Amino acid sequence: MADIYQTGVVATFHRFGDVDLKRMESELIEFNRHRPIALVLPATYAELEAPALKHIIGEIKQVSYINEIVVTMGRTDQEQFSKAKEFFSSLPQRTRVIWNTGPGIGKFHKLLEENGLFIGADGKGRSAWTAYGYILSREQSKVIALHDCDIVNYSRELLGRLCYPIASPHTDYDFCKGYYARVTDRMHGRVTRLFVTPIIRSLKKLLGPLPLLVYLDSFRYPLAGEFSMITDLARINRIPGDWGLEVETLAEVYRNCALKRICQVELCETYEHKHQPLSADNPKTGLMKMSIDIAKAIFRNLAIEGGILSKSFFNSLVVAYLRTAQDTIKRYNDDAAINGLFFDRHQETITVEAFTRAIQIAGEEFRKDPLYSPLIPNWNRVTSAIPDFLEQLQEVVEEENKKA
Repeated sequence: MADIYQTGVVATFHRFGDVDLKRMESELIEFNRHRPIALVLPATYAELEAPALKHIIGEIKQVSYINEIVVTMGRTDQEQFSKAKEFFSSLPQRTRVIWNTGPGIGKFHKLLEENGLFIGADGKGRSAWTAYGYILSREQSKVIALHDCDIVNYSRELLGRLCYPIASPHTDYDFCKGYYARVTDRMHGRVTRLFVTPIIRSLKKLLGPLPLLVYLDSFRYPLAGEFSMITDLARINRIPGDWGLEVETLAEVYRNCALKRICQVELCETYEHKHQPLSADNPKTGLMKMSIDIAKAIFRNLAIEGGILSKSFFNSLVVAYLRTAQDTIKRYNDDAAINGLFFDRHQETITVEAFTRAIQIAGEEFRKDPLYSPLIPNWNRVTSAIPDFLEQLQEVVEEENKKA
């Protein structure tokens, strides 16, 4: 059973033992009548062939409160797209599959570039952004929920708890972030445990309790890929196409919402999905790439808030982070011991040393080009430049889903 603490500046909704799923889903069916819910599933073709997604689809088939499902496919050729449509056709809800690397969407990418709007490379951020645009074009849903397609221990409870805080007309929230424990016989979630939380707390030591840092430190699992929001936020939020997606999303929500309308919810007792390699010697891939992108996202948003990030500042940050992360390893080692979990302290130390180098790389790259931003223009900007863009997008998606 979870604790009952309300920590930080955002509301926290805990999971108190077993959930009455029948009661929750019955209420969500009623909520959907007033606040229709769209579910976005960012997927790759490789995930279609994995057991996790087959289980996820089996669970979603039993859900009757979802208004529409948008599957947004990345890195997919013609044959794979056809197989994806067949795979998701078993869902009873209204379902559309977006072919993000197909010729139809490709024409839109060129049109955007011709109008000075650059949306980055293929990835989860761009796929999610396109799905939001399609949902906005239909004007049939008031709530958008998103979760990944590689969740090994997925359940209908996770989806219900993710949707509930935003779909309920009895609460008053615009954005909800999921959180959970990443534990099996050992602790997972290395980037959150050993990088994000220590770097944020190191920044608080150096810069003081800046509101943005206090806000980010309020989230139990800031890198969780699961969240829900009101549809209007999809229109005004900018999101990146790199690994800074989750942090940048939180930063955009911070700027566009009142804190009292932001919450987090515990989705399940434990959560398991695929694990990325550390790739300590290659900053272009794995957790090294992820940590560098996240660090630059944090630096960029601190600069937006007026932070002065000099060379001496980054030198101090590296030292502060290393000490904070080393202390964090000690805490997790002791936590694992009392719970009888396996804990490789040597490997954890190697990971922290790699993340230290990631901060150095991110700091150097940020100082060389502080104006660089991987953020995709928000949908208000796009429709201002190309007024009928959403209508064109909807037509292409519908046409591609009709084809055999």
